[in-house]
Amino acid sequence: MDFQRSRSLVPVLEVLPEAGSTNDVLSSRAGDLPDLAVLVTENQTGGRGRLGRTWVTPPGTALAISVLIKPVGLPPASFGWFPLLGGLAMSRALDPLVPGGVQVKWPNDVLIEGDKVCGILAELLPGMSGLVLGAGVNLSQTRDQLPTETSTSLLRAGAHGIDADRVLSAYLIQLTTLYKEFLSAGGDPLRSALRDEVAEACHTIGRAVRVHLPSGDDLLGTAVGIDEHGRLIVESDAGRTAVAAGDVTHLRY
Repeated sequence: MDFQRSRSLVPVLEVLPEAGSTNDVLSSRAGDLPDLAVLVTENQTGGRGRLGRTWVTPPGTALAISVLIKPVGLPPASFGWFPLLGGLAMSRALDPLVPGGVQVKWPNDVLIEGDKVCGILAELLPGMSGLVLGAGVNLSQTRDQLPTETSTSLLRAGAHGIDADRVLSAYLIQLTTLYKEFLSAGGDPLRSALRDEVAEACHTIGRAVRVHLPSGDDLLGTAVGIDEHGRLIVESDAGRTAVAAGDVTHLRY
């Protein structure tokens, strides 16, 4: 696929026939490429997810996307918002394709009826000069091809017109729009109103949750909001906790 629609949206778009990890390839070439350069492949053999997970799919059934972000003038403290903006952008791109729409689970998993169709992984460049924003979208896997019982694909969800270029171009339109808003506000998620947009799209808010923390502990409570640093605020019997990292499970009582 030549990705004609997507090529018109960014300064550089390179389609790789195969890659171990598009994030790794883009990171290694970041010094020679401009802001918003994009690498994609439909055959990623060594993809990574959040919290050290792997993401490997049969060739031609998923789309791995990596976008180079070189946010000149933004404080590195604001970089933590980019994974959330990536999840918001992807949810807006996929929502019109799926009967019943999609949801976002904090920080950036995109779900269809509770099952994961896309994950986002942001990785910093050396010297905090920017980051690579990776996304993996399940396009056409069958049930037997999906890696877990809690994952799904656009095909299984009954999406209309599954086309890799359509998905990529819609994502890039949404991502570049959010990026420009964030830049124009100097990386301030409150002044740009992006914190409110992310919170509004996040279906974790208002839900009973279990958060498996990096320490190994579990936090049980109700997700009540997202703070100015992008952290999930969980209210429990012990009070309110700001969660910067963790594996969230939506609970059903």
